Amino acid sequence: MTIEVLLLSITMAVAAGLVGSFAVMRRMGLAADPMSHVALPGIGLALALHINPLFGAVAMLLFGALVVWALEGKARLGTEALIGVLFSVALALGSMMTSGEELIDALFGGAGVLRWPEICFGLIASGAVIAFIVTQRNRLVVMLVSPDVARTAGIDVRRLDLLYLGAFALTIALGLRFLGVLLMGALIIIPAATAKRLARNLTEMLVLAVSIAVATTLVGTWLAAVFHRQTGPFIVIVAAACFLLSFLRLP
Repeated sequence: MTIEVLLLSITMAVAAGLVGSFAVMRRMGLAADPMSHVALPGIGLALALHINPLFGAVAMLLFGALVVWALEGKARLGTEALIGVLFSVALALGSMMTSGEELIDALFGGAGVLRWPEICFGLIASGAVIAFIVTQRNRLVVMLVSPDVARTAGIDVRRLDLLYLGAFALTIALGLRFLGVLLMGALIIIPAATAKRLARNLTEMLVLAVSIAVATTLVGTWLAAVFHRQTGPFIVIVAAACFLLSFLRLP
């Protein structure tokens, strides 16, 4: 693993830990996995057009986030329900547009050889997600506690919700090369769920979620290299082990 890929995997994990913490607090734990499947049609279309699959995945995920945001107020359904509908359609389209080895890489991940456009985009996008969560943390908390109070405080709730969904989608896209469509949602949710069990306040939760996400990514990637397997399953297994170990903590 080169220094560039190592740095990208760390920044991706940091973004996943931060975004995942608010996803868990928003009760969007089940939304991360279906949302990641929305990338499949974009990957298939990108492969058909002979362009980098990452950019197809990013475009489709951001489009999916925009659709969910636009329908939230009109459909009278929760975020998870809308993402579930979008997931079903995306999975059907994606399975028709990808096949063979390309589909396996898309589903389970594999860092392979990352090109400089991917690395540069990944680092910039990770930095943008991290900066958004860090700078908007207090506003996100107020919106989470009470949207009405947030509006009274002058917070544009709809705009902030759109930006968070965009960060959520972008974080999923960042990890697709490492974990794949099937497993990226786990890196967003499991470290955050583990941190929530152990933390006493929001700051501790964010720090723990980031630390666990980074550690599991590095250990999982190393194990995958040792056993010559896809990276995604190993990262998720290590994250799940951390979650189970959190139950050993005395009340």
